[in-house]
Amino acid sequence: MALVRTLVAGHVCIDLMPRHERPAELLPGRLFDVGPLTLRPGGCVANTGLDLAALGGDVRLAADVGDDELGRLLRSLLRTQGVDATGIRPLPGCNTSYSIVVQPPGADRTFWHHVGANAHFDGRHLDLTGIDVLHLGYPTLLPCLYEQGGRQLAALLDRARARGITTSVDLATVDPSSQAARHDWEALLRAALPLVDVFAPSVDDLASALGAARSAAQWADDLVAAGAAVVMVKAGAAGLYLRTAGRERMERAGPLLARAAEQWCDRALHAPARAVEVVSTNGAGDAAAAGLLYGITAGMSPSDALDVAADAAAARVGGLDRLPPFEELSVTTG
Repeated sequence: MALVRTLVAGHVCIDLMPRHERPAELLPGRLFDVGPLTLRPGGCVANTGLDLAALGGDVRLAADVGDDELGRLLRSLLRTQGVDATGIRPLPGCNTSYSIVVQPPGADRTFWHHVGANAHFDGRHLDLTGIDVLHLGYPTLLPCLYEQGGRQLAALLDRARARGITTSVDLATVDPSSQAARHDWEALLRAALPLVDVFAPSVDDLASALGAARSAAQWADDLVAAGAAVVMVKAGAAGLYLRTAGRERMERAGPLLARAAEQWCDRALHAPARAVEVVSTNGAGDAAAAGLLYGITAGMSPSDALDVAADAAAARVGGLDRLPPFEELSVTTG
């Protein structure tokens, strides 16, 4: 089987993670003692891209950063990971995106996020030469892609599919007070999903964008009905739900999925969350997306690919900063 190359593009940032030994507080005039600060590449491009590469995928990264100190640090951190990061371009006069990740013991994380140079990412500069899969991360945090009803998002996906590339999209939660929340995400997704071959949002992403509460299984059914070929909905402790479209739609999902259309069509699967001690939930959803993409690019069955996604998420939740190769993954999480 020929080597499958994936371009992971879109949102990137640098995560600043202070260690908290007690619940976080924000009180004027008070000083709170915290632990050491961890800095690491974050956002979908870094999280999913590096995890997919660690599992054994052939990955190229593309995103926009600033020409500031954070941007230089972020590019340096990515280069040390052994992936092709030549598509990470510094934009003159821009600030680099960052997230302050607040995760007290036993609680889910909170993000303070600055969009930075991601505000200029529109996908038009992406080099799709030699690419089999385009994984686009977090259009909910990329204004150029969601403005004008998602015109640039649709243009990028359409350009990729015209070249026979399998398209994949993941979302991030929408801040209700942000610019993104003022857009009609239902209409945008209705237009975009027929161009999305693999869609891997979380229930929180969907609820924040669409203002509706549904079960993960209901979301998966609805999103396939709206035009996506393969949908994996991430539901935290409730696990992962996979739903796939009929054979005719699978055959239009690029050669990679078209070859496996009979095996992948009309499937409805659930993978429970693995029983691991929760160290950090940061990056778990992106790891699940990386696991699913690895399974697809490696020619696995839907159930096996979903298992890799669940194992990858569990490895992140259990505290691994970097996933092991696929061959060692089930041993690590089992």
